[in-house]
Amino acid sequence: MVLVGADKRRILTIGEATVGVISTAIANRVLIRRLAGREVEAKYRGSLLGIVWAVLNPLLLLAVYTVVFSGVFRMRWSGTAGGTGEFALLAFSGLIIFNIFAECLMRAPGLMLENVSYIKKVVFPLEVLPYVQLGVSLFGALVSFAVLGVVYPFVFGAPPLTALLLPFLLLPLLLMVLGLSWFLASVGVFLRDVRQLVSIVTTIVMFASPILYPADIVPEAWRGLMRFGPLMVPLEQVKDVLFWGRLPDPLALGLYSLASICVAVGGFWWFKRTCKAFADVV
Repeated sequence: MVLVGADKRRILTIGEATVGVISTAIANRVLIRRLAGREVEAKYRGSLLGIVWAVLNPLLLLAVYTVVFSGVFRMRWSGTAGGTGEFALLAFSGLIIFNIFAECLMRAPGLMLENVSYIKKVVFPLEVLPYVQLGVSLFGALVSFAVLGVVYPFVFGAPPLTALLLPFLLLPLLLMVLGLSWFLASVGVFLRDVRQLVSIVTTIVMFASPILYPADIVPEAWRGLMRFGPLMVPLEQVKDVLFWGRLPDPLALGLYSLASICVAVGGFWWFKRTCKAFADVV
């Protein structure tokens, strides 16, 4: 295992942090895969159905949101024929994106405190723990996308070719999540109230993002503010490539990608600068 920035006598530079975001994942890929696999296994260990819950959970969520928002509230998504199944899949795709974001950020403030034994190990690269949590969240997202893929042809027919761009649209989101996770994992060691604050902010982000409703029903003044949210761009562009067959807006994607890179590098830099004090606090 390689410990990036192991020299404790100097502060990591921004250039080194930029390289570290990538090199940490590459150098510790086996460790990340094993720890993420262990987390996924532990999540379902002891339950009667075991790993089957990974498929049942998204299916049940899909059914619940279909009944509540389409059957009870009669909500419809513009650009569709207005069917219940169409709304359900559009909302479900947004929930997958949100869950990647929410699961990582809500876990991040307590990530170091839940792994105190690793902090005491001088050679253990603590910066891989947000990668591990991201891997666990991605496992759930992949299962959910598989469920979406099975149901999709019965509702929308054959998916457009633009759906192949989905992995590339998720990359900026993953960088954003990693950067925020590194920052929150560090701050959470020193300020224990951060976990409660993150829970509140995550709930606000959910209802302030067009996940369970179309953005065009929001007044124009508020819609402009929504575009500064961390999920607005990936939510809109994932729907564009999956359902409408439209190419991503290059300007919006470029700006969001640039912001994600800055957040990832800044979060990694902050984490490496503060991690040497973790042992003194815990």
